[in-house]
Order: sequence, then structure tokens, then C-alpha cells
Amino acid sequence: MLWLSLFIALIVSFFVGWLMYKADKKRVVPYPWLTATLRALLVLLTLLLLLAPQINKHNINTQKPIVLFLQDHSQSIANALGKDSSKYKSDVTALANKLSERFKLITWNLDGHISKDSLFGYNATTTDISTALSNATEMYGQQNLGAIILASDGQYNQGANPIFTQLPINGALYSLAIGDTSVPKDLRITKIYANKTASLNSQFEIRADIVALRCNGYKNNIVLLDASGNTIAEAPVNINNDRFDGSSSFSVKLSKPGLQHYILSAPNAGGEQNVANNKQNIFVDVIEEKKKILILAAAPHPDIKAINDALKGLEQYEVTTKTVDQIPDNLSEYQCIILHQLPAINNTISNQLSAQKKSIWYIAGAQSNYPQLNQWQQAVSFNVSNAMRDAEPSFNTSFNTFSLPQNIRAVCDKLPPLNVPFGTINASAASNILFNQSTGQPLWVLYPGTAPCAVLCGEGLWRWRLYEYKNFNRHEVVDECIRQTVSFLTANNKDKPFRTELPKYVWNNPEHIQLNAYLYNSNNEPINQPDATLSISDSTGHSKNYTFERNGNTYRIDIGTMPAGTYSYKAQTTFNGKTYTDAGRFVMDATSLEAQESGCNYPLMYALAQKNNGSTFNTNQINALYDSIVKNNNIRPLISETTEQVPLIDWKWYFLLLLLVATAEWLLRKYWMAM
Repeated sequence: MLWLSLFIALIVSFFVGWLMYKADKKRVVPYPWLTATLRALLVLLTLLLLLAPQINKHNINTQKPIVLFLQDHSQSIANALGKDSSKYKSDVTALANKLSERFKLITWNLDGHISKDSLFGYNATTTDISTALSNATEMYGQQNLGAIILASDGQYNQGANPIFTQLPINGALYSLAIGDTSVPKDLRITKIYANKTASLNSQFEIRADIVALRCNGYKNNIVLLDASGNTIAEAPVNINNDRFDGSSSFSVKLSKPGLQHYILSAPNAGGEQNVANNKQNIFVDVIEEKKKILILAAAPHPDIKAINDALKGLEQYEVTTKTVDQIPDNLSEYQCIILHQLPAINNTISNQLSAQKKSIWYIAGAQSNYPQLNQWQQAVSFNVSNAMRDAEPSFNTSFNTFSLPQNIRAVCDKLPPLNVPFGTINASAASNILFNQSTGQPLWVLYPGTAPCAVLCGEGLWRWRLYEYKNFNRHEVVDECIRQTVSFLTANNKDKPFRTELPKYVWNNPEHIQLNAYLYNSNNEPINQPDATLSISDSTGHSKNYTFERNGNTYRIDIGTMPAGTYSYKAQTTFNGKTYTDAGRFVMDATSLEAQESGCNYPLMYALAQKNNGSTFNTNQINALYDSIVKNNNIRPLISETTEQVPLIDWKWYFLLLLLVATAEWLLRKYWMAM
């Protein structure tokens, strides 16, 4: 069509020019061919504007390959660099300048911050290499990501093993190993396996993983101590090689109720540079009576196993699982009932559940009878059908009914959708929302009251556990949501209306110690009208007093960091003329997580580079690192061609040309006619 328009414009322009040539020749114009040509050109430009208002424009785009420099900024890097810190900063800055000339350079620390000043701060208290690599590829993996330079000592203490992280890049990962690559002599207790709760007078088992490097010939006993320093149990450790990896087990008779503190200690192997990792603190809450939980399902479902697995190992619960055709005759012995897709469309269930005012957790699904479900609980109203759709979860940052792991938002971003019913779901004003759907409707709701309840508005909880393990190598966050929901439903707030809660019992320097407190009225509703105070005492008896801050309808306090030691605390409040107290203990460890391991984990850095088509360099080979990236043929610009239709009316020069031709013809005619 464009070529036809051009052909017509040329014919018409030529014809007009020919007519003007004949006319000007009769007028005895000195140069009739010139004025005729200008008129033909003027007609041609005007016709093109009318007949071909848009012209295809071809653009060649060249996208430089991205090189992402990922700097470990944890405290262990400062120790690894030592006096060479300034030289390293200078060398990396020079490398960055050279890379910027040929590539699009992006600099990150492991937290994803791009400020240059944050690269060399070395103040992070934890190291999560896996998450940093995943975030980098998620952000730039769909672009021309040519290379990732990981500058680290390879010592990670958060997240999954980075060797299992899949990096979808066409280029390579280069490891810049920081620190001494020689293996230091070190004996450490790496991990403790122990339940957080246990029953009174039961045998409590503690298992510890022990790793030893260059400790050949070590023979000694790993000692389990109580809070007073008394030896409870010992386990022999005999090391007969330079790389030892083993475990020791201990069994303890729990004869006292309440929170118990134990210390696991490994004697110095002699010549160790780091002895901070030879000790671990263990806390266990010894309960006198188990709480019975009934899981009642419309049909077998993987969600049931997910809930069972989350509650497994918690001694305070005795979990029973039944289908709807196996309902126990006596429901009064259960403190909490979990109904999975009950009441259901095809299965009738007795109203005795609602009549007994039990704490119930409703999990909705395709089989749920939503009109009946609306009658049974007040937390959520369903105006829906039984057709299902996917709903992405979104963590409610203002949720404060109970505390959850700090990385819950990072985990939530990786969780798959749940299957929820089509329609409208609304939460009541008194409900507390843990998770919303991405559309803004509630997804996971808790409702306080004399008989508290919870509602999960969809099925597929089992997939959450799988995806958390896939991305973070653990089930911590999803399991904690399940456990805390059950704890909320089984809490006997009438017997203990005021309680405190610590996110953990062992804190590492320089972490800020945080404490939450909850006060319930006679209707089992959380309130915080009265003031609440806190007194913390160290092992010498010296105490310090604080006042809780109000957080929504609960209490919260950030104590900050404290000197190393064992502390006890007592929280107190007065409500309706009665004074309520709650007490507990915690430990502030002088060493940070970054001090648990020393030296450079060169095998990990080497394996990461080899797995991802790269190479490994040390801090003295930064120039060689640059040469390797430049010579990598897989790291090249991405050239693309795009075609766009550009309207002639947008081209200012076109109108200038049109005006110039018209003006030239007019001036020539004016001049020659006047002669």
C-alpha cells in the first residue's frame, strides 16, 4: 500500500511539474525547469503527508551485558580482610571502573542494596548467599545478565546451601574468595536437635552435630550442663582424622515444670583460634498436661499431613486425625478441633460442635458448605460458589496477635497460591487477618472471643510447606503459622489472662531483644488499656525496669542489645483490681553468628563457580578476574531490531523542508516576474 501511494504521488507530482514547466515557458521565465521542479517537489511532499502519514522506522538496539558484583558485607569479611581492607576496596573500585566501560555494572551487597557505601560496611550480622543469588537472578535473569561476581568468604549461616541454588543465566558466576584458604583448627557444635516443649517426667533427648577440622587425636567428652553449671550428662568424642563430622546424643529426665535452660559444651581442642562455637544454649518448656487436638476432615487430603507434620514433635499437643464418618463420641476432651472442608456439601455434621463452644479452625475448600459455615462462625462471611480459583497470599504487616519469624515476608513472596472459592469473602471487624489475598480479600483469619476460632479460606497448605523447603531448605515459617494458630486456639486465657512471648530464647550480639505481651479480658479479647511493666535481672541480681509500648491491642518492647549473660525477666500489669505477672529467661550470647566459623570456605566458592560456568579467584587476582570476564564469549551484547511506525506529522524537519521549498519557489517567481 505504501509503494502504491508513493507511485501515485510521483505521477501526480510529475504531471503538475510538467504543467508548470509549460506555463512558465510561455511566461518567458528564465529557468522554467527550476520553478517546475520546485512545484513538483512541493506537491510530492504534500501528497506524501496525505497519502502516507506514517513511515516504518527500523531501530537497531544494542544492550550491554549486565555484570552484577555481589559483595558479602557481613562481619566475617572484616575479619577475613584484616589490614588489607583498604587495598581490597581500592582494587574492587578499580575493577568496577574498568567493567563499567564495557558492561552495564550493577553493585549489590547481599541484602540487595546498591549504594556503593554499603558494599564495604561489613556490618551485617548474618550471611544468606542463597537468597542473595536468587534475588539477583529474579531481578536481572530475564535481561542480558552476563556474569555474577560473588565476593565472599563462603561462610553462610542463613538460608539454604547456595550450591543447590539454580541460577538461570546464560553467562557465568565468578567467585572472588576472600580470606585465608588454609583450614584452621576448629571444633564446633554446629546444630542442636531438640524439641521446644516436652512433658513433665518424660525422657528428653538432645542431639548435637559436631564438626572438627584438623583435630586428629582429640579425645574428650561433650558435656551437658544445667543452668547452674551442674553436669547432667556426658558423651565421648574420639576424632581420628582431620575432617570429622559426627553427632552425640543425650537423654535427660525432666523432673521440673516450666522453662528449663541447658548448656552443651565441647572442651577446647588446643590451638583453636575460635572457641565461641564450642558452646550452645538449649531451652525447653516443660509442660504438666498435654492439650488434645482433633483434626476432622471431609476426606483424606495432603493438607492434613502438612498440619500433622507441623505439630509433630511438640510435646504439649496430642493430635488425633479422623474423617467425618469417624467422629468421636466425646468431643469435650479436645481443646481444639480443626475442620478441613467441614461442614461439607455431601456430609452432614452434628451441630454438637457449635453447641459445645469449642475453639475451631475452619479450613475451606471445594467440598465446604458455605451457607452452613457462615452460621457456625463469625470471623468471615462467604458469599461464594464452590468453583475454585487461585489466590496469591500477602502477609498483613499490621498483624500482632502473635509473633512470627522475621523472614515471613521473604517466604510469603515465594509461596504458591491457595485454592479459594469464587465470590466475595469479608472479615468481621473483630477479626485479625494474618494473610490477605492479593485482591485484598482475607485469606487466613483469627477471631478472638470466649470460643476463639480461625478460618483459612482456601486449601493447598501442603504446597506452602513444599515451596518453603524448596526455596529456603526448611519449613520454619509455614510450620510456625500453623503452630501459633493452634496455640492461639488452645490458650487458656481464663487461667492465665496475661502472658509474655519471646521470639527466641538465645540472642546473638548485636541483635535487639524483643518481647511481646498479651492481656485478655473476660471475653477472651486482647486489650492493652492498663500499663504493663517489665523488670530484667542479670545473673548478679542487678535489675533494670522498662515500660511496654502499646502495639495495636497488644504490648511490645524493643529492649535493644545487652551485655553477654543469662537474664531473667518479670512482666506485670494490673487490670480490674487484680495484678497479673509472667516470668521467663533468655541468654545474650557475646558472639555473633558471623563468629561461629572462620576462614574461607574455598570448596564452596570453587563449587559454585564450576557449577555455573565460571572460575574462582582470590583477592590478589582481581585483574585476572577482569580478563576472564572480557574473554568470555558468552558475555556479549544483545542486539535487537525493532520497527516502529513514525507519523510524518511528528517530524519537524519535514515541515521545515516543505516551507523551504514553497518559499524558494515563491521568491523566484516574485523576482523573475518583476524583471
